[in-house]
Amino acid sequence: MTRVFVYGTLMRGGSNHAFLSGQRFVAAARTPAGYTLFALEGYPGMVRAAADRAGVRGELWTVDDACLRELDALEGVAEGLYERATIRLAEPPGVTADTYLYRRDLTGRPPLGDSWPG
Repeated sequence: MTRVFVYGTLMRGGSNHAFLSGQRFVAAARTPAGYTLFALEGYPGMVRAAADRAGVRGELWTVDDACLRELDALEGVAEGLYERATIRLAEPPGVTADTYLYRRDLTGRPPLGDSWPG
C-alpha cells in the first residue's frame, strides 16, 4: 500500500474520485509551505513554490499497486505532464506521501493558492 496525497479532481466529490474506489481514505491533509496550485483546463496542478507560506489542502489516501498504476496513467506521468514525488506532509504531522506535481509551463495559468476549486 502507498500513501497518496490528492488535492483536486481525485478528492471526495471530485470528477475523478472514482479512481479511488475501493481504496482507503486516511485523513484531511495539507502540504507544508512551499507548494501551491494553478488552474489548468478543468483541474489543478500543484507545483513547488518557494515563496508560498500556506501549502495545499487535500486528502490522504492509501492505495494498492493497481490503483497507483491507474493514477500514474491518469496523471500522465509517462508523458511528462505530472511527476509522482514523495513529500512530507504538514498535516497529519510527520507523514510522507506520494503526490503529483505539474511539470509543464504555467504561463498564463491563474494561481489558485491552497485549494481546489480556487
